[in-house]
Amino acid sequence: MFMIRVLVSLFEFVLAVVMSGGVIYATYRVFIKANPDFDMQAEIKKGNIAVGLLVSTILICASVFVEKGMASVVHMFRLYISMPAQAPISGWQLVLIGLGHLAISLLLAVLTISLTLRLFGRLTAEMQEGKELEKGNLAVGLLLSSVVIVATFYVSGGVSALSKALVPQPSIGRIEIQK
Repeated sequence: MFMIRVLVSLFEFVLAVVMSGGVIYATYRVFIKANPDFDMQAEIKKGNIAVGLLVSTILICASVFVEKGMASVVHMFRLYISMPAQAPISGWQLVLIGLGHLAISLLLAVLTISLTLRLFGRLTAEMQEGKELEKGNLAVGLLLSSVVIVATFYVSGGVSALSKALVPQPSIGRIEIQK
């Protein structure tokens, strides 16, 4: 039992290290490319604090989303390792299911953050947040960062449930209550 706990903990650690790098890179690339208003990467290179603040908030919040999906993967791995003889799926199937959970979590993060920022931009069209960010307006950067954080608080809790509903969960063993 001790070795199973160590193995699951080691798996969770390695997965977290790999996912942190992957989430940072993928999220950064997606949001840098997806911004139609201006070149975010160029603004960051120029030292635009407002843009840097927003992008860093997006990275942090996307990692919160993916962490919720990662919890599902660790749970599946724990079940698989605990009862390998009763597992109806192979190790490769478990890996594919785990990747499905993580991909859905990252997709939900990108969609949620993008939609939230776009919706807020439409609701406050007279402010023209993109142009203000490009000018380095720190107040707008703070405002948009808080919009992303609030959306993350409300939506991230449903990520694990939704990824479990969309990606099949392995069934490990059966408990017979009464004959």
